[in-house]
Amino acid sequence: MTDHFTPANLDLAHEIIDRYPVKRSAMIPLLHLAQEQDGWVTEDAMRQIAELVGVTPAEVLGTCSFYEMFKRRPVGRFLINICGTLSCQLMGAGELIHHAERKLGITSGDTTPDGLFTLAVAECQAACTEAPCLQVNYRHRYRVTPEDFDILVDELRSEADRGEGPDPGNPDAGGVPRHGVLSLSRQHIPAERAAGPSSPTSDQGPPAWMPPPDAEEQK
Repeated sequence: MTDHFTPANLDLAHEIIDRYPVKRSAMIPLLHLAQEQDGWVTEDAMRQIAELVGVTPAEVLGTCSFYEMFKRRPVGRFLINICGTLSCQLMGAGELIHHAERKLGITSGDTTPDGLFTLAVAECQAACTEAPCLQVNYRHRYRVTPEDFDILVDELRSEADRGEGPDPGNPDAGGVPRHGVLSLSRQHIPAERAAGPSSPTSDQGPPAWMPPPDAEEQK
């Protein structure tokens, strides 16, 4: 088997797979796990995921490439997505994007030479009333002005220089997790609390909410 996941993450991968009646249903959570480990999804990670869930690497690539959130090349520790759609554009997103490029010394889609920041223009971030908005590693920032952006970048750079970041044991400690970390608290479902999902290929009969075929005739 391809050896890419760390031993701890391989154990976690098996735990995730066991939550599903069909192994391939765990593909997206495993892609998130791979991105959390490395900051992006490598080809080796996709090959190991394919082996774990019993599909081809091409099928894993097809899923990975469909979702914008999965990155197939390295990105900075902080991925800054500035919303470029209509509401944000009307409230100054264009100016903010150009200012961000000048502040970071890169163009949209690039990463700073120190590997700290990747800048991107994103589609709607579902915060139109708070325009212009952006996300840092998918954490929202609202009504961002060029001055706010400068402060944000300086704070993130200072945090990285000090080697600081959020404490997994204290989700309220603040800071921005590096790219790939979705949550500081991982879901864990005790066996006695599991819902007991059934295989989608098994014949379970009609759903409980569906009336029998002759229900109308019986009326």
